[in-house]
Amino acid sequence: MYEQIDVARHRDRPPALINTLTELPRALFEAGSLCTMLPSLSLLKRGDPHPTLLIPGFMAGDASLGLLKRYLQHMGYQPETWGYGRNTGNPEHLFDHLPEKLARMYETTGKSISLIGQSLGGVYARELAREYPRMVRQVITLGSPFKVRNSSTTMRALTHLFKASSGMTIDEMVELMRDRAFHESPNVPVTAVYSRGDGVVHWDACRETVEDHHTQNIEVPGSHCGMGFNPAIYYIIADRLAQRDENWQKFSWTGHGFRSC
Repeated sequence: MYEQIDVARHRDRPPALINTLTELPRALFEAGSLCTMLPSLSLLKRGDPHPTLLIPGFMAGDASLGLLKRYLQHMGYQPETWGYGRNTGNPEHLFDHLPEKLARMYETTGKSISLIGQSLGGVYARELAREYPRMVRQVITLGSPFKVRNSSTTMRALTHLFKASSGMTIDEMVELMRDRAFHESPNVPVTAVYSRGDGVVHWDACRETVEDHHTQNIEVPGSHCGMGFNPAIYYIIADRLAQRDENWQKFSWTGHGFRSC
């Protein structure tokens, strides 16, 4: 009981100030590191060429995940970005646009879809999987605060920007999502990637409280904004997408190799 109370208090904290102040330079470093690692990352194992849907974070658009999209294309998958411009936090994206996009992809390909969401995009991905599990193969979240309980978990500047952009406060958004049981894991395999170096949201809000047979938390070093360029995350994504459908296994840093050239 006391452990649960401590965890809740920990999750309500904002990100560490040093992480917030160093977000931009660290994200730029991650982008530079990816450029040097791409030749090696292209040799990782590949799975069956199924469709993937990439959902950007708050105030980001398709371009933020453009490099990841090109990498997945190179690896033989069928990635699509969401195509709705910037993610302003408007609930219309979640309740109307994304279900339509998911249904079109499913009907066109006839295959279930892997969802990859960065930050707020990962919260949306989990909701899609909860509502439409038949069409979703798995979910991968990148620094997504799906366990957030109130606005104290995020950097202060973000709370003001979110209200100006979406028309509601973060607390109001959390209350709206609570009616949909968004704290609960969807009934599909879920991989939650998080970083203790996150400078935008507190890292503990980005991971499952309890892991089970189809959920896993994976910690990586890095920033929040750089998760779309982090080489370690590309390594994880390649491993997750290479999993056989209906035979999902948990990730291991030592369990994934390179394909033969």
